[in-house]
Amino acid sequence: MLSRLINFLKACWRPSSDHSVHAGSDAAGRQDGLFWYKDSGQHLIGEFSMAVVQANNLLEDQSQIESGSLSLLDSGPYGTFAGIYDGHGGPETSRYINDHLFQNLKRFAAEQNSMSVDVIRKAFQATEDGFCSVVAKQWPMKPQMAAVGSCCLVVVICNGILYVANLGDSRAVLGRLVRATGEVLAIQLSAEHNACFETVRQELHSMHPDDPQIVVLKHNVWRVKGLIQISRSIGDIYLKKPEYNREPLYAKFRLREPFKRPILSSDPSITVQELEPHDQFLILASDGLWEHLSNQEAVDIVQNSPRSGSARRLVKTALQEAAKKREMRYSDLKKIDRGVRRHFHDDISVIVVFLDSDLVSKASSLRGPSLSLRGGGMNFPAKSLAPCATPIELGTT
Repeated sequence: MLSRLINFLKACWRPSSDHSVHAGSDAAGRQDGLFWYKDSGQHLIGEFSMAVVQANNLLEDQSQIESGSLSLLDSGPYGTFAGIYDGHGGPETSRYINDHLFQNLKRFAAEQNSMSVDVIRKAFQATEDGFCSVVAKQWPMKPQMAAVGSCCLVVVICNGILYVANLGDSRAVLGRLVRATGEVLAIQLSAEHNACFETVRQELHSMHPDDPQIVVLKHNVWRVKGLIQISRSIGDIYLKKPEYNREPLYAKFRLREPFKRPILSSDPSITVQELEPHDQFLILASDGLWEHLSNQEAVDIVQNSPRSGSARRLVKTALQEAAKKREMRYSDLKKIDRGVRRHFHDDISVIVVFLDSDLVSKASSLRGPSLSLRGGGMNFPAKSLAPCATPIELGTT
């Protein structure tokens, strides 16, 4: 049965060329079919690696790394910012976050002349408010924008302090060396907001005590109001503002009963900790990676291989696992094109941020060259199957 399906997909979705396509300079990353990667680069306190693989018809994942000034002021603060934005319902929200969140953070950091939990929280809220304004303007022409949203995972490293902020179910994991044994242990840093967790369901019930249907088990999956798995996001305005939960929004998104308080939240979970000399690296990834790899498996892959290509190696391993689960070869999975590929795995975005302990200890005095890079992807014109897009890059200097 599976072999017949693969043959059918090949016949219907045959790309214009069987050859891999490599586009863009090494500085901007490289493209290979639906795979984009930047094997190695330098941020303020170490190296980094990035990779993205597309499964949806339009890439809904967005990602970025920024290093240098974290403020609009030359006086700083200085550090590294990395973000994974896993969109749903379309790419509009994740793209908006990629364009605005870091700029909002720089604006509030300039106002306070420092980095803090308050700066990060204000940046998230300003991004949410900005996207709400976009939805309001688009409502008469594109009402379905109200049903587009995104998870949002951010890591900020500044003056030896690590900030992790999260909405949704992307994940940040720290690899920490245990000196006594030489092992590198995986430590999850981010709290996930997915209704599959009992704690999240309890939180929703406590916030909506008068609604017994606030979470519903639908097709063996817990969903908020039977619609969405995550409880916090940017966007998804149709579950935050009742004036958007009405026609002309598609009926499948509209609730039967009006709601008085927001069902989803845009308030991120934020943790703060001081980096330690034995902290080796961070792995940030959308849930497409964690569906196939455990935290420790991901850390072991990074630790036991060369730094260059770490993110690409993680994505490839996840794809190999996805193929194995469907009893197919990885080489056959690679031949399946965007859109159809989503039946086999999700969009996957990964950033690995290595931590040089010597540079971390000097963080307050570091300035260095600035870095600004976005994870690439492929967004095709309608009816086109041929690779034709290059990675999106903001420029490195």
